[in-house]
Amino acid sequence: MKVLVTGAYGQLGNELRILAENIQEWEFLFTDVDSLDITDESAVADFFQKTKPGFVVNCAAYTAVDKAETDVENAVKINTTAPGILAKAAKQAGTKMIHISTDYVFDGKAFLPLNEEDTVNPAGVYGKTKLEGEKQCVKENPASVIIRTSWLYSAFGNNFMKTMLRLAKERNELKVVFDQVGTPTYAADLAGAILSIIGISEKNPKKFVPGIYNYSNEGVTSWFDFAKAIFDISGINCKVIPVLSNEFPTPAKRPSYSVLNKSKIKNTFALEVPYWKDSLKVCLNKMEK
Repeated sequence: MKVLVTGAYGQLGNELRILAENIQEWEFLFTDVDSLDITDESAVADFFQKTKPGFVVNCAAYTAVDKAETDVENAVKINTTAPGILAKAAKQAGTKMIHISTDYVFDGKAFLPLNEEDTVNPAGVYGKTKLEGEKQCVKENPASVIIRTSWLYSAFGNNFMKTMLRLAKERNELKVVFDQVGTPTYAADLAGAILSIIGISEKNPKKFVPGIYNYSNEGVTSWFDFAKAIFDISGINCKVIPVLSNEFPTPAKRPSYSVLNKSKIKNTFALEVPYWKDSLKVCLNKMEK
């Protein structure tokens, strides 16, 4: 069986690449913009017809949240148009589609963990284009699995954890917001969850249950506490000062609360989800080695 992974150079794509090395019974097709332009409908259709993948995992996304506020055209292309193109090609080829979305589809005004049926109301271009991408997926291929995740980090790409580690080498103290609350997600854990879903669905196709799902690590924290944990685990002596979001104005508004309720994905696909701090330790230890 073939598994197509788009956005293979990103955080999630790279973690899937590492895990794929231990799976001999599947053939993985890792693509990025240099090998498959997912905004080109005919190129995507041709690729699916030639390779006939059993599953496609769309990790590709325009994730520069602030830049998206002005670079709307490219954000729409990658976050909205491309998922629709992939979903359409997947349906025509009989390929099962897994698409990755974001907590930014919510406005952050909740105070209880968000479930998949809660009202969506994205505040910025990134969230709006990702929400429209979900809708395109469902429109073109109702049999898609859409996974919303939050605060993704890994040893790859650009993310909060790596930014903190870099800045701690340059400064003795850092100001970090404490009024934005959510859950960090180690990309390797999400990659493992995706491969588990593919594994049980390959053995029993009835277990591939289409719909929208939430996935992050377990627990709740703020960006301030996340930064503190990064430095504590790494043994880095850098003072972290808690500040309010309004002290750090950004072009795009961040959700102030985006804790995700993961009951649905855990129950549907029999997943165990690690606690965020345990996964952070695993990631930092791997990076040290």
